[in-house]
Amino acid sequence: MYSNVGKVGVILGGLSSEREVSLKSGHAIIEALQKEGLIVKEIDLNTEKPKEVEHLIKGSGIDIAFIAMHGRFGEDGKLQHILESINMVYIGSDSLASALAMDKISSKRIFKEKNIPTPKYKILNKFDRDVSNFKSLGMPLVIKPKSQGSSIGVSFVNDINDLEDAFKTAFSYDDSVIVEECIDGVELTVGILDDHALEPIQIVSKSSFFDFKAKYTKGMTDYVLPADINERTRMLTQSLALKAHKALGCRHFSRVDLMVDRDNNPYVLEVNTIPGFTSTSLLPKAALYEGITFSQLCIRLINLALRDTVIHKDYLLSSKQ
Repeated sequence: MYSNVGKVGVILGGLSSEREVSLKSGHAIIEALQKEGLIVKEIDLNTEKPKEVEHLIKGSGIDIAFIAMHGRFGEDGKLQHILESINMVYIGSDSLASALAMDKISSKRIFKEKNIPTPKYKILNKFDRDVSNFKSLGMPLVIKPKSQGSSIGVSFVNDINDLEDAFKTAFSYDDSVIVEECIDGVELTVGILDDHALEPIQIVSKSSFFDFKAKYTKGMTDYVLPADINERTRMLTQSLALKAHKALGCRHFSRVDLMVDRDNNPYVLEVNTIPGFTSTSLLPKAALYEGITFSQLCIRLINLALRDTVIHKDYLLSSKQ
């Protein structure tokens, strides 16, 4: 029943620090699509050279790309740019929106322009280590590289004497870092699906903060759905999440991370254009809360990509249910 869509290529893996997470996402998507009867091709990118990637994708014989690559190259707009150059239909935000979301400095500037609350911050590069530039932010501080996902390279600093180690970690991933005020309160994430904000999920980490280990180690984090917040805060976080998604020009889906302070004021931290995508990942959890199964979510994303491609508008996939 899905013959019109042709072959779906699930692009996964890559060479970034998030390769293993990407493989889990990609394999979950492949399994779901195959169960739905689609023809699926696994494409594990082992190169970041544009011409080689273009050749690999062209030679795969796919008709639509389902991107399951997190972090560098998969989420920063580079892969999307290649797909656009060969007129390949693909799922998710375009190359510009992906690049803006991945670059935390660019996205923060846009948030400020659009009056979207975000924690106060300063920018630091390898040649500017003057701590007086960010004393106004107080303590504790969050030190993060400008363009990594999954909290990679992020440090929480409670003592000025620990700053140098935090900078060393962040600069090992990028030439510029963000020094950000630490919001004390509740951590939330809001999934966006086709310009609709899903139910917020509260993140309760058992480590000092929601870092890479906490995200991907079973039992290290509790997820509260629905979040333990009042109705006003729930509506406000959903509204801000959708506003941030649109401000960066994102499409189809994303996951927006926020903090809510002790006075119930929400702040947008960042937008993830290719969030984790297994049946237990946060965006699929929020979708399931609204009655959308993992397989249905994957099919819906394919439909959104086809919908936004005029030449494929008659090939939308119908639900089996």
